Amino acid sequence: MDDKRRLILDQALALVDERGLAAMSMRAVAERVGLTSMALYPYVGGKDALLDGLVDLLHLELGAACADPGHLDWRQRLRALGRAVRALAHTHPGAFPLLLNRSAAGASASWLAAALRGVLHDAGAGAADEPRLARMICAFLLGYATGEITGGLPGSSPLDLSARAGPTSADCSGPLAAVTSGAPRRSEPPAPTAGETAGREGAGAAEFDADLEDLVRLVEVAVRGR
Repeated sequence: MDDKRRLILDQALALVDERGLAAMSMRAVAERVGLTSMALYPYVGGKDALLDGLVDLLHLELGAACADPGHLDWRQRLRALGRAVRALAHTHPGAFPLLLNRSAAGASASWLAAALRGVLHDAGAGAADEPRLARMICAFLLGYATGEITGGLPGSSPLDLSARAGPTSADCSGPLAAVTSGAPRRSEPPAPTAGETAGREGAGAAEFDADLEDLVRLVEVAVRGR
């Protein structure tokens, strides 16, 4: 990736991390890198192309996190891959949902699909079954992580980006609050303590690991049934 393009994408991702996806604009990114909005276009195109670049960047980061897995068997690699996807979602909660709602943007963006195909090949899945199983696993990993950070899973709540942003940030994943005319305002619940947050994160990680074990067994059953 061109150095200037990478710098722009890195700053765009940092902006989304700090203030949420709704705060990202060509102008806001340009200000972070000391350019005009028009000067960005030769490197990243328009806003749609910039979003595609963020997808590519997320896949690059995921690939770097799972580099050199050659000494692991397919079960260990699938577990490591699943945990890396979840970690990426928690590191970049504002940008991560782009992996679900935008197509892969570049060569590196096919990394996740290629990694899953390698896992399934080593598990003994047939060539005809690999695409179907890869889609199923990809849907679980991306869907689970997205639901967890946006509050879309039962018992979950969206990650609070307000701590990363100022009072002008827009949290695109928060629930809508309907306030009727004349109705008294409800006070916000107290913020969780550090211990409560750590407890929730530990429980969430344990539940995710249990689901990963189910996924491993599902692949084993699918392969045995060939």
